[in-house]
Amino acid sequence: MADILKVQDLETHFYTREGTVHAVNGVSFHLKEGETLGIVGESGCGKSVTMMSMMRLIPSPPGKVVNGKALYQDKDLLQISDDEIRHIRGSQISMIFQDPMTSFNPVLTIGRQIAEPLETHLGMNKQQAAERSAEMLKTVGIPNPKDRLSDYPHQFSGGMRQRAMIAMALTCNPQILIADEPTTALDVTIQAQIVELVKRLRDDMGMAIIWITHDLGIIAGLADRVAVMYGGYFIEEAQVKALYGDPQHPYTLGLLGSLPRLDASGRERLTSIEGLPPVLYEKPKSCPFAPRCTYRVDHCLQENPPLMTVGVEHRAACWINPSTRRERQ
Repeated sequence: MADILKVQDLETHFYTREGTVHAVNGVSFHLKEGETLGIVGESGCGKSVTMMSMMRLIPSPPGKVVNGKALYQDKDLLQISDDEIRHIRGSQISMIFQDPMTSFNPVLTIGRQIAEPLETHLGMNKQQAAERSAEMLKTVGIPNPKDRLSDYPHQFSGGMRQRAMIAMALTCNPQILIADEPTTALDVTIQAQIVELVKRLRDDMGMAIIWITHDLGIIAGLADRVAVMYGGYFIEEAQVKALYGDPQHPYTLGLLGSLPRLDASGRERLTSIEGLPPVLYEKPKSCPFAPRCTYRVDHCLQENPPLMTVGVEHRAACWINPSTRRERQ
């Protein structure tokens, strides 16, 4: 399949009183048509900032995209005009945000907010937009959809608000859906329902998805390919089975070791990653994970490793092979 999106060398800085924060440091990735890409990593590693940068949603000041390209349909999203990017956002590339309570406008009805992109991007009148909005609410499993259009966000439960947010994101049949930790604030049962809903809509509509999360368990059953992020870098990228079956970066090993396993004997203890994430007031010149890594050698403290091919469609930014504890040749 052809690439629908290609991001190259993306860098984003935030200029604060304490100094310049190097939030994203030369990230590159691609997304194929109909593919689901999972981006995982702990809080503050740059997952959301990467997507917000690509969509030109970084508040300026204090943030600024200082380098990179984001190619979509032969257009660089970082260089096109404000009118062009507004036309693409919401119609061709949609985004589901982390907290649906703060993402919806509390003083406008759900129906009004779902109808707005239909009127803006597809030129529908109010009646057509209302009918389409009710249809989308029904699609995402909200009962009595026509009656719920006149309700306000606070009248929806957390799970229902997230479903309404998905409905709003999909009204214009986008080619790409970016889901930024959409199940974080929901209980486990509702999380499973939302994931199954997105999988069904993906298969029905044929859209590509970028799913941002810190939960490797969700990604295992949803994504085709996974990119692991740390300190503003992608540090491992592979197909799902390869990443879970043969992780090639110590950070990925740590993340997987912290997950409870159904096939474990019951005596195995969950592992933890000691230390704290880096404070990125300077762009790392050595491996950003080295201070927390039990595999590190002198080379790790001297040079930041690039993403190296370690298998079929499998790349890792680590000088050490975790299986052998020896430097890669």
